[in-house]
Amino acid sequence: MSGRGGWWRGKSTPEKVETYTRWSFTFFAVIEVVSIGLPIFDNVSSALAWCLFLLVCGHSALCAVTASQALDWVRGTREQPGRMLLALAVGTAVVAVLALILSGTTWRPATDSEFRVASTVFVGVIAFGTSMLVLGTRSIRRITHAVVGAALGAGAMAFPLGFPGPAALITAGVVMLAAGLLTATAAFSVWLLNAVYELYEARETQARLAVAEERLRFGRDLHDVMGRNLAVVALKSELAVQLARRGRPEAVEQMIEVQRTARETQREVREVVRGYREADLRTELAGAQGVLTAAGIDCETSGPVTGLPAEIQSTLGWVVREATTNVLRHGDAGRCVVSLRVAEGRVTLTVENDGAPGTGAGPSTTEPARGSGLAGLRERLREVDGVLRAGPAGGDLFRLTAEVPLPSTSVQVQKPGPDPAPDQGVSTSLIPPPCESEVIR
Repeated sequence: MSGRGGWWRGKSTPEKVETYTRWSFTFFAVIEVVSIGLPIFDNVSSALAWCLFLLVCGHSALCAVTASQALDWVRGTREQPGRMLLALAVGTAVVAVLALILSGTTWRPATDSEFRVASTVFVGVIAFGTSMLVLGTRSIRRITHAVVGAALGAGAMAFPLGFPGPAALITAGVVMLAAGLLTATAAFSVWLLNAVYELYEARETQARLAVAEERLRFGRDLHDVMGRNLAVVALKSELAVQLARRGRPEAVEQMIEVQRTARETQREVREVVRGYREADLRTELAGAQGVLTAAGIDCETSGPVTGLPAEIQSTLGWVVREATTNVLRHGDAGRCVVSLRVAEGRVTLTVENDGAPGTGAGPSTTEPARGSGLAGLRERLREVDGVLRAGPAGGDLFRLTAEVPLPSTSVQVQKPGPDPAPDQGVSTSLIPPPCESEVIR
């Protein structure tokens, strides 16, 4: 997608939260101008109003720049902006004092409207300035000290600058309340931003650890199968070489044993690979619902699971696993529906989520064909004559559909019982016996 929507949808969840936080602090500056600067024109003369308005605008711009640099420091992309924080602190005090001086409260009796304007600018710039200053620290104690210090400083400055004693106390209390609320909002926004990034990094680390653990498991199983058998093959072949050099007929028997061991190794490796790739549909549906729910995604599953052939269950289980993984890692979904339907001799599995189209809400197409992604799923479904369709379904919906034909009615599911005799039963192995020319793959 192109345009503003595509720019926003192309961001990860932490990046969206960071962008929202930055624009929120920029909006703080706009709020300062609208709530403090614009009402000035309705209460004092035009010349004084413009002077105070420009002071408020300059202070709000300084707050916006400080917030931007402080957020860069929070995210670790720059050093702590000490000079900018000092400039904001000094600028806040200067604007507050100038507002009182220009309004005339320090050198002549001020009218009610002038006093009201002066006190509003005085309290407002201190409150907004304090809330932006706390972005440059991670200490709760320092944040508290900043708010209390701003309130005490405002009260201490207000009295000698023309405020009556009770008005100075009230001003200190109002600064304490306003600065406290704005500071709490700013500190919570930064905490939330850090928490989102930490959770995202933890989920990525968990995914990498899960992949590493699975690789270790597969490597361990493969080592257990191959290690002993390859050692036997090496020893038997070496013995056969020695016997052949001496013209002994036992060399043939040793090579026959090598051939038998190689075939056995081939069978065991295939069993390891098959066990590694098979997935139980019921287990995968329960796992998908649990994982998505834990990730804050509302997941619903429906449809019959029992009675389906084992091969179809395994294939559809892999589809559920892959679709769930991609919803978690590539989409931005809030709801996911997994439905299974059996009709007209076909099994249809549908996975639908409200992740934005074009952001990777479906399986990735860049991964190996047999590993994951659309290519891998299509290859798996092709083995059972199934088809896969995936793509946007209107709005923010992304739909993945897998259809698999059921076997003929002559194939029945047998009840558990004793193993059939070798000459009467049906082999349950999916791997044909290896022929003479087969090699280990």
